[in-house]
Amino acid sequence: MRRLLVTGGAGFIGSNFVHHALEHTDVHVTVLDRLTYAASPEALHALPGDRFDLVVGDIADEQLVGDLVGRLIGPGDAVVHFAAESHNDNSLHDPSPFIQTNIVGTFALLEAVRRHDVRLHHVSTDEVYGDLELDDPQRFTEHTPYRPSSPYSASKAAADHLVRAWVRSFGVRATLSNCSNNYGPWQHVEKFIPRQITNVLAGGRVKLYGSGENVRDWIHAEDHSSAVWTILEKGQVGATYLIGADGERSNLDVVRLILELMGHDPGDFDHVVDRAGHDLRYAIDPTRLRTELGWTPSHGSFEEGLARTIQWYAAHRDWWEPKKAGTEAAYAAKGQ
Repeated sequence: MRRLLVTGGAGFIGSNFVHHALEHTDVHVTVLDRLTYAASPEALHALPGDRFDLVVGDIADEQLVGDLVGRLIGPGDAVVHFAAESHNDNSLHDPSPFIQTNIVGTFALLEAVRRHDVRLHHVSTDEVYGDLELDDPQRFTEHTPYRPSSPYSASKAAADHLVRAWVRSFGVRATLSNCSNNYGPWQHVEKFIPRQITNVLAGGRVKLYGSGENVRDWIHAEDHSSAVWTILEKGQVGATYLIGADGERSNLDVVRLILELMGHDPGDFDHVVDRAGHDLRYAIDPTRLRTELGWTPSHGSFEEGLARTIQWYAAHRDWWEPKKAGTEAAYAAKGQ
């Protein structure tokens, strides 16, 4: 593999993957990104110019996507598809960008890789499976039925189905992955963990949705990146792999841990209005990825990864501070 096209590579998870690919391999990476509010072009500034370039454009632009795939990506190369609208709260306010980017954009990319017979890896989310009861001993597997509960997760579910249909109907060489909740550097301050960290750094109060009983399965973005690369190298075409690091924590536990790691009273937070349709629990069973492909996470514990993430946000105030006031104003308008 000599070249990669990474869609959404200026976003939080995509940019972490770009860094991983350039640091651990000798591939050349082209990023296609629309540079919306959630993008972080700053995350790409220090990358080697001889092995990296950025194309600003829309994944739903079929002509642009087809040109890039046909011109840059050869038979032995690959496209990694991260581009997506991903914030649940935004999807509840206005679902239309989620339909356009996540469904129409995936269709445009599928048609491009079909025409040029290019390998594709499609990145999805565990939210397509809906949620689990808090006391359910089961976890999501590759065979769990889809039960999306928000416009965001429904749009990602639709994209997953499109990929599988193009594999079966047209022989597209694609793999899929569904990952649990990510955290780490360059995540927008609207998201749960960076919002709480930056609230404390800015001298404000930590905010907790509802009772805080909702459980998420956390994985560091670096581990997500290494898992995607493992699937690219070893994954079976047409297969789905679930990516997780056994990181189940309630939102209440995460808030308390952030406060503790930052030297504050673990009970020093405010309860706010719960999110509409807030899923109860996500939990990933990554057995197939670990046993068939031999992948393991490198971050030994959630506590260690979270401490490093706090340090990163403390050192990058110039990046997140300009985004903070507008984000908090939007939450305050919703009582959150």
